[in-house]
Amino acid sequence: MVAASQLGQSEQVTFLIIGAGFSGLGAAIRLKQAGYTDMIILERAGDVGGTWRDNTYPGCRCDVQSNLYSYSFAPKADWSESFPSQPELWAYLRSVTSKHGLRRFLRFGHEVTAAGWEAASGRWRVTTTAGSFTARYLIAAVGALVEPSLPDIPGIESFAGTIMHSARWDHGWQAAGRQVAVVGTGASAIQIVPSIQPDARHLTVFQRTAPFVVPHTNHRVKPQVKALYRVMPASQRASRIAIYWMRELLALGFVKNPKILKRAELAWRKHMESAIADPVMRAQLTPTYDLGCKRVLPSNEYYPAIARDNVSLVTEKIIEFRPDALVTADGAAHPVDTVILATGFHVADNPTFGKITGKSGETLASAFGATYLGTVVPGFPNYFQLTGANTGLGHSSMLLMIESQLNFIADGIAKTLGAGAPFEVRPEVSAGYNAELQRKLPKTVWGSGCSSWYLDSEGRNLTLWPGFTFDFRRRTREFRTGDFTIG
Repeated sequence: MVAASQLGQSEQVTFLIIGAGFSGLGAAIRLKQAGYTDMIILERAGDVGGTWRDNTYPGCRCDVQSNLYSYSFAPKADWSESFPSQPELWAYLRSVTSKHGLRRFLRFGHEVTAAGWEAASGRWRVTTTAGSFTARYLIAAVGALVEPSLPDIPGIESFAGTIMHSARWDHGWQAAGRQVAVVGTGASAIQIVPSIQPDARHLTVFQRTAPFVVPHTNHRVKPQVKALYRVMPASQRASRIAIYWMRELLALGFVKNPKILKRAELAWRKHMESAIADPVMRAQLTPTYDLGCKRVLPSNEYYPAIARDNVSLVTEKIIEFRPDALVTADGAAHPVDTVILATGFHVADNPTFGKITGKSGETLASAFGATYLGTVVPGFPNYFQLTGANTGLGHSSMLLMIESQLNFIADGIAKTLGAGAPFEVRPEVSAGYNAELQRKLPKTVWGSGCSSWYLDSEGRNLTLWPGFTFDFRRRTREFRTGDFTIG
């Protein structure tokens, strides 16, 4: 059978999902559980996994425990470590895909180039690099940490060595004998630096803002614990619940009373000073903002690696690339043959958002700040967004937010599918909700004055949820038809 998209026609489907990471696969599973099978999952890459497929740099690991950073409906009894590594998470997602029979819905090599609402047909028209589709419902599960953010530094095109972003790792490259620059000191950098430091001839770490790097509690999971999880699944559920509430208590410091986090700063200082003896380097590694304002990073290896003789820490701004060096604002030239850009991602300005247009032609990029419950947007009929505006967390697992959204989406579909008419969130409902969030966010630790990737170009925090995850779960438990126009 030849697909319609191969003939230049649009394939018609009820549900079209963009993305095959945790949120996209979760959406497909939830639809199947509800009895819906007329769906397609579009994925631009050649396999499932999202950020856990793309980020293959050495040392890549999740900073949330395995038992919580996994679907509640698909536990894995044999996690090898308490905090999952990238290879194991990717393998988990591939396994879930197969176990839930999702392969037949997947279309790999389909990068979305445009998606627009057609009022006449009451459907979404989506074009990709491998065909076009129309769908009654569009579910965007593109993720936040997928589009690398690259620095705009003069002369970068003249660099004669190797340049790679942490999310586009070249596995043919080896650190041995190299003079390496790591630009950035965020979550990726603190895992990359200790992984390549022992082999590099010299490693220069360029830091603009010092992060809070705290002790990591990762450990191997004992065979007897795995056996217990297999024979008594309730024991693993109990572990998940305990981890959940332990992490939920952290939200008290992030969103209710940031002063609580001052105790954590004492633990951080002890951790840093136990590895760093040089007073100058200690001063360089001391953040000038409150703990939690930027992402808190767990690692037991980063500070010891920074202190090694073959590592230099540079805090001056990079102003120029030369063919064989990076030049900083103090005029110093730092010879390197490899540059690793650990410079993060386009989060609030994800390029995909500019390709999705609502009923009036407005792009999702311009309407992103009006998102309601991180899931629906005024002017975008029959549209759902996963991990949308203000669903990010500073203290716990994103799977908690995703599963809450899936509950909301499933209820919304059940209440609107039979109506035969599109739904759309009321603008006044969305406006009231977002006004509430923007009143709360400045009072959290994220509003304490630092500059971070949580903020958009206007200084608004459209990334994080200013509360407990159980409150978000409560708000998304029901698709309240009174909040929407249907028809």
